[in-house]
Amino acid sequence: MKKLILSICILIIVNCSTYAQNIRFIRSGIITYQKTVNMYAIIQRGITKENETFFKPAFEAYKQQHPQFKELKSTLTFRNNKTLFTPIGNVTSIMSFFNDPQISMQNNVSYTDLDTKQFISKKKVFDDIYLLNDRVQNIKWKFTDEVRDIAGYPCRRANGIILDSVYMVAFYTDKIPVSGGPESFHGLPGMILQLALPHENVSWIATKIEDVNIQPDSILPPKDGTIINYKGLIDKLKSITKDDAKSESTNLKALLL
Repeated sequence: MKKLILSICILIIVNCSTYAQNIRFIRSGIITYQKTVNMYAIIQRGITKENETFFKPAFEAYKQQHPQFKELKSTLTFRNNKTLFTPIGNVTSIMSFFNDPQISMQNNVSYTDLDTKQFISKKKVFDDIYLLNDRVQNIKWKFTDEVRDIAGYPCRRANGIILDSVYMVAFYTDKIPVSGGPESFHGLPGMILQLALPHENVSWIATKIEDVNIQPDSILPPKDGTIINYKGLIDKLKSITKDDAKSESTNLKALLL
C-alpha cells in the first residue's frame, strides 16, 4: 500500500511538472475581445417619473424591434509593453427613438506604452475627431482569491475603481505578462482577459488569443485629429453639454474610459 501511494504521488508530481513546462508565457500576440452592452438596462436608467409617460411606450416599442444585448468586436495587438486596441468593422448606430449612448459605442483606436505610461487614443466626440495624448489613468486595484478560466488561460479576479467612482471587475492572467487590457484598462500584473463595469451594464471578454510574433512597426499610435489632453477633452465636452448636466456626466464618463 505504501508503495502504491508513493507511486501515485510521484506520478502526480511528474504530471504537474510536465504541465508547468508546457505553459508558454506570451509576450507578443493578438487578442480578440467581444464587448457586450445591455441596451435595455441603459435605456431603463434614463426613464424617470418626469418622462415616463412618453418614454415608457417608446421603450416597449424599442424592445419589440431590437435585442437586449449589443455586441461589438475588437482586437488588442501587443508586443512586450506596447498595445494597440482597434475596433473591428464599422460601428453604426441603431435607428430608433433612443440615440445610442456613448458607452454603447466602440469608436476608439487606442495606443498604450506601458513603460512610459503614454496613452494616445483617437476619439470621435459628436462630429469631431480628437487625438487624446496624455498619461494613462490611475486605477485603484484590489486583489481577490476568485479564479476562472478564460479562453484557456487561468485568470485571477481584481476589483478596481477608475475616475474616482466607476467600479469594475477584472480577470487577468499572468501567463501573458503584459499589464494591458481592452480600451484604456491596465495596471494588473498580467493581461486583462475579462472586464465588467456592472453599474454601466458593459463588459469585455477575450474570445480568441493568438500567440504570434508581432513586428514593432505594427504597434503605432493612431494619427489624424485635433490633439488634446484629458483636461482639454473634459472642458470641450462640458462646453457642448453645458445645458444638460445629466448628459454631460454620462458622456464624459464614457469618453474618459
